[in-house]
Amino acid sequence: MTTLFTLTPRSTLVAERTARLLARLAEAPFDAVLALSGPNVDYATGYRSMSGSVHGTSAVAAVVTGARTVLAGPVADSAPAFDAGVGEDDFVAFGRFYFESAGSAATPTLLVDQHPGAPEAIAAAVARAGVPAAGTVGLDDAACPGPLRAALAAALPGITFVDASAWLAGVRARKLPGEVELLARAARLAEAGIVAALATARTGVSEQELARIVSRTMVDGGAQPKFVVVTAGERSALSDAVATGRLLAPGDLLRFDVGCLLDGYWSDIGRTAVVGRPTALQSSRYDAILDGLDAELALARPGVSASAVFDAAVATTESAGLAPYRRHHCGHGIGLDVYEAPIVRPGQDVPLEEGMTFCFETPYYEIGWGGMMVEDALVVTADGVAPLTSLARGLTEVPA
Repeated sequence: MTTLFTLTPRSTLVAERTARLLARLAEAPFDAVLALSGPNVDYATGYRSMSGSVHGTSAVAAVVTGARTVLAGPVADSAPAFDAGVGEDDFVAFGRFYFESAGSAATPTLLVDQHPGAPEAIAAAVARAGVPAAGTVGLDDAACPGPLRAALAAALPGITFVDASAWLAGVRARKLPGEVELLARAARLAEAGIVAALATARTGVSEQELARIVSRTMVDGGAQPKFVVVTAGERSALSDAVATGRLLAPGDLLRFDVGCLLDGYWSDIGRTAVVGRPTALQSSRYDAILDGLDAELALARPGVSASAVFDAAVATTESAGLAPYRRHHCGHGIGLDVYEAPIVRPGQDVPLEEGMTFCFETPYYEIGWGGMMVEDALVVTADGVAPLTSLARGLTEVPA
């Protein structure tokens, strides 16, 4: 698949993210920040732990000061981290894993049993990074389990930990141009998967066949499929359900909700089709949710709150004839996490800012009837929003 635009080199993007983080850290009320989640560690260092993505939690931590960034992690992560550009003196290891060495590449072989566990390694990383013994550390609290928090407090009795989860989210909220490029590319790959599947969709084709086409298209474009929801007929109301062998039949709603990961950045795109001609009810309900999404896009701009965007989506959808329209959210930020703050929901009075990236969505699920959705990716500009997606948003008809 041909790349649609030039992407910023990863080394350049990592350097730009690091510069932004350090600039914000210089103004923060703490001496260092301790990143624990995979996305936050990636943002701070450019290193993504494969074992963390496999097991669902990351055992790698990054201690960031104005002078130095030090990683703490399992021995198994040491060699991949060095390969990613982390300095050998900037990695503190714990646990046991065996690398053999050829030539002069001996450092990973020397790290076995350096520290017994993560708390001890993180404490050593805090010292190596130059944090004062009685300093203050901003903690990635949302990604810190209670036992680890207690162990860190015991290992670093002079350190004061403060919750920096919201602070880290704020640093990442406004995207750099290189991040927007990756998000746009990821969105276009998800769209390309839907387009390829729609070209095959017709009576007698299964959900699984279409899901395979979506996944293959994203992989061929260089992305990693993360969720591929392709559901039809009454199953289209099942929100986050896996595709099955169910065959498409005339009159079915066909709902896509798909996303992939490209160099750490997510996409999340939704579209709806119908097998054959839509019924009046299908058309009217889809028109209502599309009106709701259009209302979000029209209102969103810097200074408008996420809750106001939600209110506009719900009120417009209901006034267009789909009432009551009940939703817990109508969109979310997106970046290194698929769901980032702010969420477009009630009570989220956070104002939108230029450079924030979102997925706006207005799904509708009715058990026993079906489901439909339209979801777009966008970036907030100086005077509104700019789409990261280009796929037509109408109710698509596929052959019966």
